[in-house]
Amino acid sequence: MTTLEFCHELEFSKINFIERKIKINHPRTIITGPPKSGKSFLIFDYLSNYNQEDYIYIDFSDYRNEKDEIEKNLEEYVFRNKIKVIVLENFEFDFKIPFCESVIISTKLDTTLKGYKKLFLTPLDFEEYLLHDKKNQNITQTFNNYLKNGNLPGVVNIDEIHTFNRLHDLIILINKDKTSQEILKILFLNIDEKKSLNQLYLALKNKIKISKDKFYEECKYFEKNKIVYFIEKYEQKKATKKIYSYNPAFLSAITHKKKFKNELTNIIFCELINKYKDIYYLDYIDFFIPSKKLAIVSIPFFNSFMMQSQLKKIYKIVDEYKIKELFIITVSNDEQFFHQNIEVNVLPFYEWSLS
Repeated sequence: MTTLEFCHELEFSKINFIERKIKINHPRTIITGPPKSGKSFLIFDYLSNYNQEDYIYIDFSDYRNEKDEIEKNLEEYVFRNKIKVIVLENFEFDFKIPFCESVIISTKLDTTLKGYKKLFLTPLDFEEYLLHDKKNQNITQTFNNYLKNGNLPGVVNIDEIHTFNRLHDLIILINKDKTSQEILKILFLNIDEKKSLNQLYLALKNKIKISKDKFYEECKYFEKNKIVYFIEKYEQKKATKKIYSYNPAFLSAITHKKKFKNELTNIIFCELINKYKDIYYLDYIDFFIPSKKLAIVSIPFFNSFMMQSQLKKIYKIVDEYKIKELFIITVSNDEQFFHQNIEVNVLPFYEWSLS
């Protein structure tokens, strides 16, 4: 059996797909997103609308698929078999795409093609996680698992020990070599921290042999592929940036140190990136959305009586930037009160994310 015959026989109609907020609704689509965010299952859902003989699914990360054979014979094979949909997973745009009624591409490359719609898929937000969770737990327990195990679709319903193994394997998968792994680990260890790349480079240099060029090159790669985010301070481009990961569970997967506030803040960030493009931080404000005059502060265990000093610092920034909405996100606390004419909403994460 040839590679193309094998790829043509693959069938996805029986895949148990759970709806995502993003769908493929254009016949020519390029999908990007960080590793294991669910890109393939989005494609499987799209293919379920077709008969098996009408599509060909080619994954270039599958070692069994002979790339030279595909490049040489794909156009003729598509024409001869009257194929309606070509799927090219993990494609690098290194040969001409044959004409077809529909072409769906997943790739790591930031490529734009005329006539193609681009989709960027992040892992599950909390509402999607609830739909995927089959354990029928109460919402508090589901949130605890979401915070502990992360937002990747593939870890929702597996045991905790296997979750850690999956995350460790994923760190290896993302990286080219051991040095890249160490760079990514030090970035993950500093989520929700204000650290310059130079600070992190010097810290890592004390641990392993590494060049500055290599360190900065890898950081740029992780940022470009939305594995790590560097958030600016509002209107202060030269200020130290804050670091976040596309999956907060990486932190607990690489250290025994408990950084509960950092993980909660990172998971809040993951909810925001699908809603807003203009996300910054301010002194005492974790996230500021200037277009909405919206401020969000992460305080896992909030008590308004005990935190008057911290609230005064927050209010000063609220007044300075004419902020109209202030949310304080917690694990379980729920309060509402006013600062002047601004309502301060203290909400558990799961209430805020679903509101």
